[in-house]
Amino acid sequence: MEAETKGRIESTVRRILEESDMDQVTESKIRKQAAKELDLDLSQPNYKAFVKQVVESFLQEKQDEEEEEQQQPQEETVQDQDYDENGDLIICKLSDKRRVTIQEFRGRKLVSIREFYSRGGKELPSSKGISLTEEQWSAFKKNMPAIEKAIEKMEAY
Repeated sequence: MEAETKGRIESTVRRILEESDMDQVTESKIRKQAAKELDLDLSQPNYKAFVKQVVESFLQEKQDEEEEEQQQPQEETVQDQDYDENGDLIICKLSDKRRVTIQEFRGRKLVSIREFYSRGGKELPSSKGISLTEEQWSAFKKNMPAIEKAIEKMEAY
């Protein structure tokens, strides 16, 4: 396989991976989409193996980035009131894919703890998460000491 072809395949596969919802995509789907975009038959064994190598390398890099972020202090609260693309106030990022936001929905303020994914260079909220009304948030906050005690008991076993 020529170096130029390898480079085109690698950049196309990486771009597709960056734009994809990693919970929904498979290596086969990535390969088929890249084949269509590049007008190449990537089902041949040497191409298939190369695409697999690019996908695995990409996933390893993302895992390394996540581990590095987890080693950094998790208290990255936003001091200068940062807003997301939907206009929701970002309170903090729990990880690179999870964040706590304050949003308004149907005239009610909600505390939203949600997982996000990237598509087309935009960060979009997934259905994975929970949104609490002010009353629900107050009840949760009030019961936080009981939750912490329960966690301590579980860790003791």
